[in-house]
Amino acid sequence: MDFTFNAYSLFLLISGSIMLFLSWYAYKKKHGALKIFGLMMLSNSIWSLAYGFELASASLDQAKFFIDIEYVGITTLPLCWFLFCLKLAGREKWYKRPLNFSLLASVTVVITLLVWTNSYHHLHYKSYFMDTRGEFPMVYIVPGISYQLFTIYFYLLLAIGSYLLITTFRKADPIYKRQNYSVVIAAIIPWLTNIAYILGFRPVGNLDLTPFSFAATIFFISIAIYRFKLFDVLPIAREKVLDLIQDGFLVVDQKNRVIDYNNAFRKYLIDPNNKKIIGTPIETLFPDQFAFFEFMERHQSGKIELHIKSHLGSFDLEADILYLDENKLNNDATIIKLQDLTHFKQEALKSQQQTEELKKLNQLKDRIFSIIAHDLRGPLVNLSEVLKMISNNLITVEEFKTLSPILNKDILYTTDLLENILHWSRSQLKGYGINKEYFDLKSMIINEVNYHLPSAASKNVNIVQNVFPGNIVYADMLMIQIVVRNLLSNAIKFCYEDCEINITAVYSKGKMLLSIADNGMGIKAEALERLFGGENISTRGTMNEKGTGLGLMVCKEFMERNDGEITVESEFGKGTKFNLFIPIEP
Repeated sequence: MDFTFNAYSLFLLISGSIMLFLSWYAYKKKHGALKIFGLMMLSNSIWSLAYGFELASASLDQAKFFIDIEYVGITTLPLCWFLFCLKLAGREKWYKRPLNFSLLASVTVVITLLVWTNSYHHLHYKSYFMDTRGEFPMVYIVPGISYQLFTIYFYLLLAIGSYLLITTFRKADPIYKRQNYSVVIAAIIPWLTNIAYILGFRPVGNLDLTPFSFAATIFFISIAIYRFKLFDVLPIAREKVLDLIQDGFLVVDQKNRVIDYNNAFRKYLIDPNNKKIIGTPIETLFPDQFAFFEFMERHQSGKIELHIKSHLGSFDLEADILYLDENKLNNDATIIKLQDLTHFKQEALKSQQQTEELKKLNQLKDRIFSIIAHDLRGPLVNLSEVLKMISNNLITVEEFKTLSPILNKDILYTTDLLENILHWSRSQLKGYGINKEYFDLKSMIINEVNYHLPSAASKNVNIVQNVFPGNIVYADMLMIQIVVRNLLSNAIKFCYEDCEINITAVYSKGKMLLSIADNGMGIKAEALERLFGGENISTRGTMNEKGTGLGLMVCKEFMERNDGEITVESEFGKGTKFNLFIPIEP
């Protein structure tokens, strides 16, 4: 081969050789963007080296040989540039889709093949010849349709890549402005150069300055990489790091306008899709947070709690405010970190509730021990003393008959008390199981009514049950039986003579509503409010019957464990109605 080297060809050969070495050095790095940058340098070095030999060629055939080599770099360079810009902008997912990358790569392959086979179809070059009118021989080409389409493709990738860079760097922090300017300027240089060449502005005959401009582009980006540490403090990397942080971060200026933020901050906004956050006063984003704004007006670093409502619900936040002027970094900026304390608040509230429940349980335990020590012991001592008097012939049979109704009431009271203590204690055990099953409500009600007939007859109380056969419910029958037993016992206890107790059952709210109503003495309003509040309220009956208040606690506990509900309606002096909502299906 015959070569006549000139200044332009020598420049391209030297710069191409340097870029060939740098491309290998850059490709060895682990950073993804730097690897793509290495491939872009390789494409440009192939273009520069081949173009350098083309400019030094004396014959058309020799120049055409190097043009074919050039197009390996020419067709891959815009592709590498586009991939590089996607990587810098954090859009690498786009080219990782096989279809998208295959489409771009196919253009590179097709154009290269069209150039290599141009002599058969003349689609890329209509014609070309060696122009000897300048300082040195250069190939003059007449573009074909393939050349024009590739030029559009070339410009399109350059334009999209440059747009991605500019929009990405425009959002970046001012601390990156030097490296941003380097990359943006580098992106503009090939544009201006190639546009000038296409429009016919050619200072050196037919010399294409585009490879020279790409050499300048790579030079500027190299400065950004090695002088400004582009890939050490890459803006998109900074944004990804901030986005991985679950706490919300925002930066405001001296007028409390937002100048930067991370994605985690958006979940605290009413409108998460708001695209005008930058420049918006923080008072607009967090309305009605007066204590927070007053704290910021004092211009002191510190922490303050605030409660906000957003599109995701309510949040309890801790705002950690840092004024940068205290560190002499910037007199205008304030950094605010928003830490979500909602979970901790809920846990603290739950712990407080558990503490209150434990306190009530301890009070109830003390009350139960007191009941056992006095109410349970008293009737048993009385019975023991009466039996001793009988055995010692200290009382007559007639006197014993006089005392027997009182002893009977004491024994019934003691039996009910022991049952309720036993049932309540068992319900508090973690291992206490529930045996839910289908059963006929009417049959159970009849058994309980028959059980209470003697005590009702002693007060001439009439019990009327209007529960239809076939009313099937799904619950633990023993638990529901204990609930009904306690409610019937209370109804009789608080009924006057000749009162009436009505038991009805109807379907309501997808459950069976079992009502036990009486027209007895009723419950006072202040006692009604505390009836199911965890306090054991004991009230004497209409015939001075004693009570412990444990029965209703057992009723509430058993209904809740069966996924049911118990409510009460009462008016003092007119009567009381208890409503049981019992499930009919699992």
